[in-house]
Amino acid sequence: MRNWLLPEFIEDVLPTEAARIEQLRRDLLDLFKVHGYQYVIPPTLEYLESLITGTGHDLDLATFKVVDQLTGRLMGIRADMTPQAARIDAHMLNLKGVCRLCYAGTVLRTKPDGLARTREPLQIGAELFGHAGIESDVEIQRLMIKALQLLGLNQIHIDFSHVAIFESLVKAGNIDADLEQALYGALQSKDKAALASLIKDLDQTIQKALLSLTELNGDISVLDQALKVLPKLPEITQALANLSAVASKLSDLNVQVSFDLGELRGYHYHSGIVFAAYAKGYTGPVALGGRYDEVGVAFGRARPATGFSIDLRGIVATLPPAHLPKTILAPEDNDAALLAKIEALRTEGLVVIQVLPHAQVSAAELNCDSALVMRDGEWRIEALKH
Repeated sequence: MRNWLLPEFIEDVLPTEAARIEQLRRDLLDLFKVHGYQYVIPPTLEYLESLITGTGHDLDLATFKVVDQLTGRLMGIRADMTPQAARIDAHMLNLKGVCRLCYAGTVLRTKPDGLARTREPLQIGAELFGHAGIESDVEIQRLMIKALQLLGLNQIHIDFSHVAIFESLVKAGNIDADLEQALYGALQSKDKAALASLIKDLDQTIQKALLSLTELNGDISVLDQALKVLPKLPEITQALANLSAVASKLSDLNVQVSFDLGELRGYHYHSGIVFAAYAKGYTGPVALGGRYDEVGVAFGRARPATGFSIDLRGIVATLPPAHLPKTILAPEDNDAALLAKIEALRTEGLVVIQVLPHAQVSAAELNCDSALVMRDGEWRIEALKH
């Protein structure tokens, strides 16, 4: 029998890693709290349409689906908590002004994803609803940077794009949905030859603009270059201006900023500025975010929205293991003074383990370096001799 085996890309989190994850989770939620972000705990399971409506085909494929035995309706196990936060803002809280929410919880995906290549990431993030200006984008980005720095990440690099640029070219070129999807795939893979083949029948101006997206990546000078080579469409001009403004508003922080105007991550989901954060020592993005003003429509109330999320488990997997706190060993005794001493120590935050009757005791396994002993009529802590 091998009933102890777990499914592929599903893993237990053992004590040292779990301790590190939990401490950082608490620290991040405290950071979000002092910035005005209220903590919510959405359900793990929802009706499928609530989880994926308005979020595009990619999230549908990533979502495990089950049948509700009570209603016969199709339900999904959340693969992303952002749509849940949007539902809570639009339908449950129904605030008139700006709403700031944060969350932390496990999501489940049909295929391994993220830094840890797991199907069960621990997602933590913050979302801001009810403000359409770049000031809210900047607030979210600055909060993300603080969160990454709190996690001990350094040499942070943020890569920006704007989905309105590609959307405007699709609209201007009267491109149908099938070709749009093919172009999206070619741009994501930076396959210039495939892109050229797909657009050969389009207007020359649109052809040139789409091909240029494969090369418009680099530092802030890319935005000036884009102004020269892309069509003077109002949406594109505004998108480039917003990207420039965001970069300027982050210039006081110790982060590197770059742009990749052909990056369309979350294209079917986002509606404005999108960004990915990278850090030294990590091969993939450590945080993802962007604007998604259209998702709330699915819940009966369109609200401007922007946010970010971090795969906390993926980040912790690359950090040095946490050191569990040393514990104090207490003898098996029902002495009132001993029990009072144990409770006093635990109140101070110290870990005290009391020996159980007839149990084998290993100080090493229990991570004990001291013990409670009776000396001169009182219980005292003494170091264990190894």
